[in-house]
Amino acid sequence: MNKLLTLVSILTTLTFISCGQPDPNKQIDEGTVKDNTYTSEEIGWTIKIPDGWTVINQEQTQANNERGLNALEETLENEIDLSGLKNLIGFQKNQFNIFQSSSEPFELEYDGEWEENNAALKEVIYTTYLNQGMRADSSATTTEEIDGLEFQRFSFTIYSPKGEVIMKQTMYSRLINGFDFGVNLNYNNDEDKEIMLEAWKNSTFKKQHG
Repeated sequence: MNKLLTLVSILTTLTFISCGQPDPNKQIDEGTVKDNTYTSEEIGWTIKIPDGWTVINQEQTQANNERGLNALEETLENEIDLSGLKNLIGFQKNQFNIFQSSSEPFELEYDGEWEENNAALKEVIYTTYLNQGMRADSSATTTEEIDGLEFQRFSFTIYSPKGEVIMKQTMYSRLINGFDFGVNLNYNNDEDKEIMLEAWKNSTFKKQHG
């Protein structure tokens, strides 16, 4: 289930601690950051980092990935190969309001395979939250266009054991250029949600992608 690799760090965002403003080009596995704008050549994607938001430290991202990976492997009762995962641009306002993006190669073996994996991913994430002692509500999967490209979209609301809302998540995904590309917005207030949404919806893609 390759699509799982796109979101392995979700479960650990609540423990994220910023280590100051790092050199942005040292915090990504692919692409470049120049003048507060990130560009991925493999995906053909460009996004402007919101003013005042901090690029996420790669070392912390990798630590988060490992903790999230362990939680997912417990759910699946199987090992997950992270070797193809690439952390693209990530930026945060604080530990609760975070934009993450990633990619991994996805070679289709039959029509509809990617869609099946994307649907299965949603179920695995939901089950993993339950296994971690959290309650989660999920939305129906819908589609949304970003710069003329159609993305699958679904959301989660995460609750504490006492029933309080901890965080909300909105996830976008699409198969682009042989890569499973994912964008995750984690937030606990509408103002920061809208800042991330504006950056995401104003991002651009090269039109040759399918």
